[in-house]
Amino acid sequence: MSEAILGGIKVVELATFIAGPATGVILADFGADVIKIEPPLRPDPYRGGHLRGSDTPKSEYPYGYIVDNRNKKGIALDIKTAEGREAFDRLIEAADVFITNMPIPTRERLNISYEDIRAINPKIIYASISAYGETGPEAGRPGFDTTALWARTGLMDLVKPDPESPPARSLPGMGDHPTAMSLYAAVMTGLFRRERTGKGSHVSTSLMANGVWWNGVLTQAALCGAQVTCRPAREAAGNPVHNLYKTRDGRWIHIVFNTNLHRWPELAKLLGRPEIGNDPRFNSAEARIENSLELIPILDAAFAERDNDEWVQLLEEGRFAFGDVRKVDQILTDTQMIEGRALRPIDDPAAGASHIVDSPIWIEGTVKSKPTMPPELGQDTEAVLRGIGYDDAALDKMRAAGAIP
Repeated sequence: MSEAILGGIKVVELATFIAGPATGVILADFGADVIKIEPPLRPDPYRGGHLRGSDTPKSEYPYGYIVDNRNKKGIALDIKTAEGREAFDRLIEAADVFITNMPIPTRERLNISYEDIRAINPKIIYASISAYGETGPEAGRPGFDTTALWARTGLMDLVKPDPESPPARSLPGMGDHPTAMSLYAAVMTGLFRRERTGKGSHVSTSLMANGVWWNGVLTQAALCGAQVTCRPAREAAGNPVHNLYKTRDGRWIHIVFNTNLHRWPELAKLLGRPEIGNDPRFNSAEARIENSLELIPILDAAFAERDNDEWVQLLEEGRFAFGDVRKVDQILTDTQMIEGRALRPIDDPAAGASHIVDSPIWIEGTVKSKPTMPPELGQDTEAVLRGIGYDDAALDKMRAAGAIP
């Protein structure tokens, strides 16, 4: 029988933009009761992200906010007021998890550090994301995934077309979502430890550490004394059969021939160049690498003779590993994206789409919560506060104090 595996787990989220809220979404997907707190006059700036920025896709639907804030309750609460702080403390008393990605100085200023929260609820799992880590000389430095995860860790410099290209800019949230997965894993590990020991804990991750983990192979190479340099341009790739080739219709195929190397003659025949299958310049992995500059033009010419779809069919039938480089709008008609569960249906016209991007975890025997739209600012304020003991008079007092709208 299917169950919501995190049913009964209460989460308080005081976080903005992507990495922190995305952690809350994954917990909500598995049934946790996630309450998102926003200041009444300074809500999460991510709410309007679909309308800002010259290179941001414009839409009447808050697509980013839907991905990272669905399935939550939303309350508008000013914790800088005495009345708002009292309500916040009551929520913390009843919570299992507290999520924040506020910079460390902000946490200290708002009195929401681990020590502050633990004093209210010693068994809570305090989950935090920082840009550069919780300790060290730059622990308090603010940052985003593009600065701390992408630029700081070598990724921005190494992931570019050739050594002469400028650094490659990251895409919105590209590092935030994997970092959220790290914090989700930390939260679940903290909950598991609490179940065994009865103790709460501070669990954390950082954008910088996740970038180093992403780039773990080359980072470790550098740590071991190897000289790490940017990859050469495609036309001068060191391995010609781990490379990109343009098809007749202007699309790209990324061929990855690094296993079952005895099948080289088969691949050569499939490419319409059977003569290179036994050519001593190319008939071993070492020979192909040594003679890469000779082989790449041959493969360029071969791939240019057919359209992308023809190559996809031939390579699939031949059981060769490859990637057909697609554009993001092709995801909309990609059957495997749906049947492979990367996308999930949402039944709400306010979403502006039939499917949402799903969190990439599935657990047999459990059911994910049905996707619902993220809350409007303060949508659940009264209901949540009534749930922790506030009556009409108390709510009126909070409104008069400016603690809630």
